[in-house]
Amino acid sequence: MDSQRLVLFFVFTMSVFLLYESWQRDQQSAARAIAPAAVAPTPTPSATPAAPSVDPSIPAPAATLTPAPVAPAPVNAADRGQVIKVETDLYRAEISTVGGDLVRLELLKHGGTLDRSREFVLFERSSDRVYIAQSGLIGSNLPNHQSVYTAKSGEYRLGDSAAELEVRLEAAGGPKASKTYRFSRNSYVIDVVHEVTNTSAEPVVTHAYFQLVRDSKPPEGDSAMMPTYTGVAVYTDKEKFQKVAFGDIDSGKVPYPKTASDGWIGMLQHYFLGAWLPKDGAPREYYTRQVPQGLYAAGVIIPGGTLAPGASATLSMPLYAGPQEQEKLAALAKGLDLAVDYGWLTVIAAPLFWVLQWIHGWVGNWGVAIIILTILIKLIFYPLSEASYRSMAKMRVVAPKMQRLKEQYGNDRQRMQQAMMELYKTERINPLGGCLPILVQIPVFIALYWVLLASVEMRQAPFALWINDLSVPDPWYILPILMGATMIIQTRLNPEPPDPVQAKVMKIMPIAFSIFFFFFPAGLVLYWLVNNVLSIAQQWHINRVLERAAKQAKPKS
Repeated sequence: MDSQRLVLFFVFTMSVFLLYESWQRDQQSAARAIAPAAVAPTPTPSATPAAPSVDPSIPAPAATLTPAPVAPAPVNAADRGQVIKVETDLYRAEISTVGGDLVRLELLKHGGTLDRSREFVLFERSSDRVYIAQSGLIGSNLPNHQSVYTAKSGEYRLGDSAAELEVRLEAAGGPKASKTYRFSRNSYVIDVVHEVTNTSAEPVVTHAYFQLVRDSKPPEGDSAMMPTYTGVAVYTDKEKFQKVAFGDIDSGKVPYPKTASDGWIGMLQHYFLGAWLPKDGAPREYYTRQVPQGLYAAGVIIPGGTLAPGASATLSMPLYAGPQEQEKLAALAKGLDLAVDYGWLTVIAAPLFWVLQWIHGWVGNWGVAIIILTILIKLIFYPLSEASYRSMAKMRVVAPKMQRLKEQYGNDRQRMQQAMMELYKTERINPLGGCLPILVQIPVFIALYWVLLASVEMRQAPFALWINDLSVPDPWYILPILMGATMIIQTRLNPEPPDPVQAKVMKIMPIAFSIFFFFFPAGLVLYWLVNNVLSIAQQWHINRVLERAAKQAKPKS
């Protein structure tokens, strides 16, 4: 295998990787197509108490948690649902009085994907998209996400000097119950608290459920060229981090532990996360299911015990709804930082991101940090890449001799191969010398690909000049064109393949790769460009050294 074939092998490997990612995306899309189109759920309260019936949108705890029957709570037809508006330093939110659902959540510190002048919308309930947070109580006549709540005000705002904002909703009718949202300054954690008092003459078994409900549509701006995961994630100490795709829910392939005393459950999408974070040590039941209108629910049930007449209980659950910032996630719950999924190369990608973040702390620019990281990676692999480039340079030096052998033996491939092996032996060239360095570097390249693709820190991060967002393609395609130019220079520094077909492929490849990289984030292309420039410098230097040595070794006539 000569140097040109090694380059082709590298290109083939990267192509297979990208094709695999696209195949995964196609599989996910096919699974989504099975479900009917999602329509925004519009609860229609009934004027009379609902009859005990099976409602798939209301979870029922397993028998191991409670033997009590489950029935939907009554609601009042007089209230069709109003919207309570909430604004904090990080959020602009809307809460519906029907169910007390969190039906809209804008992240004020993050711009929209397609329109950066607007805030990023994480939760939403509209005709086009559904992603909301629901919670309620399970028990005889207890309020759930179909019940009606009232609030003292229609608008709430976190004061300039306030550290916390509470939005309290009172259940309309039935037992004395309330639902409180507690927002904290500079925190993406929202505490959801249910309080209930047993006003009946009989004991009441209580549970609380907390769930995220969404459609299966990919988030806005999701690219088919760079597929990312959208779906459920569950973490437990027993099984660790597990993805549960929407297609898996349809087919019943849900291998995560249903009951546990640790962990969390959430919905993942590119850069952002919604997750319920139960307190460690407390019993809980995780569940995923398809609910009416083509939606999917992922949630957790916690027991509240049996309430004697007149007794009260408080059942609460933190909700994280925000960006996938690894340090902050790791501090909130064990395994929550794994939501930033680097795939099967996490063991390499995680240290790469740590170094990249450390560099950014010094330079303050993610583009500059990428350049410095590329240089560091190049220095680490310098001995290996030097061996590869020396092999290529030696092949370039003996290229005239190879051409003479080709002319001498013509179409006799067997004699040609024998003569080439003799030449390699005489010149002390190992034709496989460049293979190992490239093979070793491939996992690093793929890991860095995921670091730059999955890290929310890169989202809308400016670099310089026309590059104002490293997470999206170069708007002027300048970086891909420059990268293509560097690839052309690299091919000219290498010996031309003796095979005419291979030679044509090597000439076409830079153009094809440039077009391919038109659709890649600018941060990724920047890495490849800098890596190519450094490779050119290294290879040019090695070529000159070996060519000079070859000239000096020639006998004087």
